[in-house]
Amino acid sequence: MVRLVRAIVIAVLVLLVVFATAWSSLALWYRLPLPEVGRQASAILFGLFGALVVVALFGRRRFRAVLAFAAAFVLVLAWWSTIEPPANGAWAPDVARQVTGEFDGDLLTLTNVRDFEWRSATDFTERWTTRSYDLNKLKSVDMFMSYWSGPTIAHVIMSFGFDDGRYLAWSIEVRRLSGGSFSPLADLFKSSPLVILAADERDVIGLRSNFRSEDVQIYRLRASPVAARLLLREYVSDANALAATPAFYAVDLD
Repeated sequence: MVRLVRAIVIAVLVLLVVFATAWSSLALWYRLPLPEVGRQASAILFGLFGALVVVALFGRRRFRAVLAFAAAFVLVLAWWSTIEPPANGAWAPDVARQVTGEFDGDLLTLTNVRDFEWRSATDFTERWTTRSYDLNKLKSVDMFMSYWSGPTIAHVIMSFGFDDGRYLAWSIEVRRLSGGSFSPLADLFKSSPLVILAADERDVIGLRSNFRSEDVQIYRLRASPVAARLLLREYVSDANALAATPAFYAVDLD
């Protein structure tokens, strides 16, 4: 029985060390403020350290090995907690501005609504506008699912329709640097800030359907006017909060 318990404890420790080593190595690779060679060397060294600890778990010095690894992992976590999202940067033009909004009763005024004219996925005319919307004229809410990597990964866009024919679409996106690209793995490690965009459907949805060749599907939601107004207010509140306090983008794996 003692041997069985010991074997189970060692197996659990091995799994924990392997997971923590993999996470720490990737964190060092993506976020350590060193040149690429330094980041690569740090990630490899931590990986080798973790491998040595796993080996030591099957020997007599397992307790010392666990303490040493725990101390190293705590140092990594302490460093990780100091990484804050940048408020400013050389952002890609399409995510360069964060929308903000103000309410005067039921009148919503939004600043930095995106209204780009796209000629291709990389060729566009940049335009940011200030617009006002009467929430009493809000009549519909639609949900767009834009599948960009097969049938299991989609980007969600919510669009609010008004009785004057205008549609206001909201998109939560990665705030890439100019020339940067989207990496789901890198974004698990505080690589990119978050940005909330408000835009015309023609812009944010047309870009995906017409120029990125994504499979865009629309779902008409049966939301009451009261529920629609509350949802829109939540988007504005989140956008204002993000403008005041930047946050990192995190990939939803659900």
